Amino acid sequence: MSVDTLQLTHVPTVKVGMLIRRPPAEVFQAFVDPAITTKFWFTKSSGKMTPGADLQWDWEMYGVSAKVRVKEVEDNSRILFEWDDDNPMTVELRFTPWADGATYVEVTEAGFSGAGDEIVSYAAGSTGGYTIALCALKALLEHDVVLTAVLDRYPKGLEH
Repeated sequence: MSVDTLQLTHVPTVKVGMLIRRPPAEVFQAFVDPAITTKFWFTKSSGKMTPGADLQWDWEMYGVSAKVRVKEVEDNSRILFEWDDDNPMTVELRFTPWADGATYVEVTEAGFSGAGDEIVSYAAGSTGGYTIALCALKALLEHDVVLTAVLDRYPKGLEH
């Protein structure tokens, strides 16, 4: 198969997950409360994730921000939000109770649009980004370690 014949037959959906050995309420709270979320994902938020909230999340080390609209929140089990005003994508966070008081966190992102190469690039980047954030969350909640994995993904001076 040559590059000239490659084509998408469907728009991909990003799906990543991680087992966090903490109860669903604690893991859920880590995403809802920016005082916790800023320890593993973004550096600043304009507020908590509540139904109907319009938020801004900042990654100050990269000079990047995202507009977020919280669509639905089901305590300790699910959060649904949209982000990126130019190309809105839907993200669902699910918190499934697991054995021994653990929680399986699943992130699903959908709604990609654009040219095939752009979609594939975004989906690959999102997959990696969510995986890094979930690993940092795991380190924080299970071991009380602020991993700085998101901060260190693109250190100053690295061309990407």
